[in-house]
Amino acid sequence: MDINYFALLPEIILAIAGILLMLLIPFTEKEKQARLGYLALVGTGIALVALIWQWDQNGTAFYGTVFQDGFAQFSKLLFLLAIGAIIASSIPYLERNHLYKSEYFVLLLFAGIGMCLMAASADLIITFLGIEILSIATYVLAGYRTRVMKSNESALKYFILGAFSTGFLLYGIAFVYGATASTKYLEIARTVGAMEVFPIYLLIGLGLMIVGFGFKAALVPFHIWVPDVYEGAPVPITAHLAVASKAAALIAFLRILYQVFPDLGQNWEQLLWISAVLTMLIGNIAALVQTNIKRMLAYSSIAHAGYLLVGLVANSEMGVQGVLFYLLAYAFMNLGAFTVIQLIANRDEQYVAISDYSGLGFQRPGISLALSVFLLSLAGIPLTAGFTGKLFLFAAAIESEMYWLVIIAVVASAIGIYYYLRVLVFMYMKPAETELPAFQMPVVVQVVIAVMVLGTLYLGVLPGSLLRLASEAVSF
Repeated sequence: MDINYFALLPEIILAIAGILLMLLIPFTEKEKQARLGYLALVGTGIALVALIWQWDQNGTAFYGTVFQDGFAQFSKLLFLLAIGAIIASSIPYLERNHLYKSEYFVLLLFAGIGMCLMAASADLIITFLGIEILSIATYVLAGYRTRVMKSNESALKYFILGAFSTGFLLYGIAFVYGATASTKYLEIARTVGAMEVFPIYLLIGLGLMIVGFGFKAALVPFHIWVPDVYEGAPVPITAHLAVASKAAALIAFLRILYQVFPDLGQNWEQLLWISAVLTMLIGNIAALVQTNIKRMLAYSSIAHAGYLLVGLVANSEMGVQGVLFYLLAYAFMNLGAFTVIQLIANRDEQYVAISDYSGLGFQRPGISLALSVFLLSLAGIPLTAGFTGKLFLFAAAIESEMYWLVIIAVVASAIGIYYYLRVLVFMYMKPAETELPAFQMPVVVQVVIAVMVLGTLYLGVLPGSLLRLASEAVSF
């Protein structure tokens, strides 16, 4: 229950790396500042080593406001891997687009701190602090291409809507505090468990928090901002929004629902059941008509949030395991896809139309094969991580006797197969409309793509080890 800095060692290391970067920026030539990303990458790696070192530690720290448990450690592992991959793919992206501002990497590191705090939080105030650290950094990163009007517009839209959703979340926390006289998770759970009748302002607080987290996780009907922001943001930041930021929101949301409001399960299950159905169907149907691959994957990410809600709504230990497994699987296939896309897009993201991928399978066979693996996994084709992840999520819902939800999820997944395969059709079955300019694949990007391909295939064929890790992480 004491301060125990060891519990937040990865966050402390990320903070030190970020501060060191800020000190080095004024002494680094403008054209070489993107290379400071390697220092950010080293800091993320050291944080990952520190996380592994403190693995299997349990308890609370900072007077009961921070958890040190398997769930937090698994989540931090996901975040650090995602941030590391995004930093690595961003280094050549910034150099290619002449975005010589190393604050970019500082913001990514601080976004990582916010995500880790959200996963480990045992107090609603700490959760809110983590969300704000993540959000403020991401607002700036979304508009990093300041020369592009669309990027400025999307960042402003994200900021305004994000601030509005933050107000909902904060009001929700205030209502919950008013009903329970505490902001600590365990104390709120004990107070709610002792109630015979739930006061209306407790239910209002829960509803407002669902709205706040629904925006962060891009759940329908709080998804309107997603396609424009994803299209306008730099490709690596689109990957960050689609994977890391979304995962942080869902993980914090999951912990609150399961650990703070288990006794209100009947209330939030019904709301999230409806949201899951709408999120899966609207995300997949809207993706069918997209001609821009970033917008297509934006709607795809909305649909995948719906699949994750299926596991969450199952309200069982198996459901939590499925969500954790699918989040890591989703990170491998989506980060890999966006890394390939940022290479093909070239300078100023000139080639992001799906038609630009015509004949790519013959022009660039290696990178096309990698993209094919990621798209097939996102579609849920067997022997890939996407199929295995969906299988566990749907199995959890079946175990909870939510048969209609599973049927709708399977139909939505079938719809999704079409637009993923459409990209493959352009790559392998249509002649090239334009000759894409040559692009270099730096070693760091080759490593990221190789790791993501191996991870996607490994989790699809041999998921047992990660499932055991996810099972051990379910500690509540």
